[in-house]
Amino acid sequence: MSGSVYSTYEAKAKFSEILRKVRAGESVYVSYRGREVAEIRPVVRAQSVEERYEKLVERGIIVPARDPKAPLVPGPKRTGALARFLESRD
Repeated sequence: MSGSVYSTYEAKAKFSEILRKVRAGESVYVSYRGREVAEIRPVVRAQSVEERYEKLVERGIIVPARDPKAPLVPGPKRTGALARFLESRD
């Protein structure tokens, strides 16, 4: 859990402060009798596939193809997949 924790009493008294933190991108948790019972977090807007792709590229999770128009070439075929799978189960 990452973020601030407020009791229900504190959350009522400091609601504006909580909203400032959430607008800044932080998640805030509300506890009741010492147990977290609620999470207040920023709204995640729906993204197009292109927007999501660009964000993944920026984060380095996806590496774009060197030549996006190059045809896909299947890898080498290896026979005996079922036998290897059954051997691995022993």
